Amino acid sequence: MTALSRPTHGRMIGGVCAALARRFGTSATTMRVIFLLSCLLPGPQFLLYIALWILFPSEDKAGARTAW
Repeated sequence: MTALSRPTHGRMIGGVCAALARRFGTSATTMRVIFLLSCLLPGPQFLLYIALWILFPSEDKAGARTAW
């Protein structure tokens, strides 16, 4: 499994679904469909997405951090 970081290419809004898809070895489209279907259920899905957007570093920043 790869480290969780939002990719700079292939992201739609914040890159959270693309990062999770890369981490779990699925396509980004599949992860986006799963997220949209989960929005039909009650719960704080959008708040979780925003929290992960803040917590996951961007790929360019994560690469700069490991270069030290």
